[in-house]
Amino acid sequence: MSDTDGSGSGSGSKETGRAGRSKRTDARRNEKTLLDAAATVFVTSGVDAPVRDIAAEAGVGVGTIYRHFPTRADLIIAVYRHQVEACAEAGPALLESSATPHTALREWISLFVDFLVTKHGLAGVLQSDNSGFETLHAYFLDRLVPVCSRLLVAAAASGEIRSDMDAYALMRGVGNLCIGADSDPRYDARRLVDLLVTGLRQPH
Repeated sequence: MSDTDGSGSGSGSKETGRAGRSKRTDARRNEKTLLDAAATVFVTSGVDAPVRDIAAEAGVGVGTIYRHFPTRADLIIAVYRHQVEACAEAGPALLESSATPHTALREWISLFVDFLVTKHGLAGVLQSDNSGFETLHAYFLDRLVPVCSRLLVAAAASGEIRSDMDAYALMRGVGNLCIGADSDPRYDARRLVDLLVTGLRQPH
């Protein structure tokens, strides 16, 4: 009887563990869906968009948004971090899958521009007095500068680009080119960023 009881208990523990992991996986997937929806709405309507619009984009009720993110500040910070992480993770993946390191760099810079555009309306909010926003810029640099640097080093090592470009300087330049892109339809920031990346090419 004791053997049977022990076996049953172990099986129950394993099932409980699997159920716990499954719930955590589902929770992460659900949160990603909410953050992707919020980012999409922020691009079109800004960070002050109604929560009901985000809920509709995600296909959930408004209460679900508030359950995950009790305040708008919580949601904004989470969207920002979510997109920083996606951009950071894309760098190594692009190096693995792209035809050349320069192609990977170009594609990553395009994603970086998407990130900057998605920050539509965040600039003013991030300068507010909310303490949760204070560390985001440092977090942004800590995660993305090393990724950009790795891409630059790989492209330089392959002989595709010049080797004297600093990752922070490049990101700062891209950021400056993106300023005002959403307020002037005649200004094509993406084209200028593409010219900048093309200009990194090693002359032959």
